[in-house]
Amino acid sequence: MRALLVVNPSATTTSARTRDVLVHALASDLKLDVATTEYRGHARDLARRAAESGTTELVVALGGDGTVNEVVNGLLDGGPDPEGLPRLAVVPGGSTNVFARALGLPNDVVEATGALLNALREGSERTVGLGLAAGTPGTEDEGVPPRWFTFCAGFGFDAGVVGRVEQQRERGKRSTHSLYVRQVMRQFLGEPNRRHGTITLERPGEEPLRNLVMSIICNTAPWTYLGNRPVYASPQASFDTALDVLGLTKLTTTTAARHVAQLLTSTPEHGPQGKHAVSLHDLTAFTLHSQVPLPFQMDGDHLGVRTSVTFTGVRRALRVIV
Repeated sequence: MRALLVVNPSATTTSARTRDVLVHALASDLKLDVATTEYRGHARDLARRAAESGTTELVVALGGDGTVNEVVNGLLDGGPDPEGLPRLAVVPGGSTNVFARALGLPNDVVEATGALLNALREGSERTVGLGLAAGTPGTEDEGVPPRWFTFCAGFGFDAGVVGRVEQQRERGKRSTHSLYVRQVMRQFLGEPNRRHGTITLERPGEEPLRNLVMSIICNTAPWTYLGNRPVYASPQASFDTALDVLGLTKLTTTTAARHVAQLLTSTPEHGPQGKHAVSLHDLTAFTLHSQVPLPFQMDGDHLGVRTSVTFTGVRRALRVIV
């Protein structure tokens, strides 16, 4: 099997020695080409060329969720075609690795490599559904190109937190859980719309849901991890269905404390709930509009501000080695 290994040299939990061991292990079982990313978006370009080549059967992403997102967008540049596109495999190398862990892969690079080799020898794979976000026709965001996400997107509060974390990392701060906690508090204290939301969710054949302060769109569960603790914003979300949405209509001190507590104690059976929480399951198409520009993120990557985003849940979008 001919494979391409896409390596992010800045992956936070790998070293040059670890990467060399990984390459040697994979090359013993595969006809392996190795490419190291050199700029933002490079992993997408590499995966797109691999998909267009017609000779690459597998693309392995070594890095965090951002690297995986780029590889997925490169593979799906011409649209989903599970039978015709190369398979995807992931070796987690980031600080959180939500997509890989949601697939059931070990969070350790060496263990994950062993699991990948075993899966390849056994021919073990699955087809997963993904989310697609695009600019909304007739709005100022109409020209924003479509982009796939592998596990979540966020519009509003949580995207603002992601943006703050990215700013801190650009200043040399390490991505730690304490860093995220600090930025959550700063975003909360500076959030001007936490009492009266500006977001409206529209879906075909249903009444609009108005006055949302934030919206979390999940492609699978868990939504994220705090160390080894999984956090479930939408417990029913699954790679086998379309998209789930958690929306909050108020973020006062009391309601925010309640929802944070619910998230920290969430399980595969129970997530946030209450009169200010809106949960929707298995949506194939919907649009989020905001009266004011709000921050937007996908797979933990801050993408600036938007006033409108249209989402599509695509079942059976890509084959993944697991």
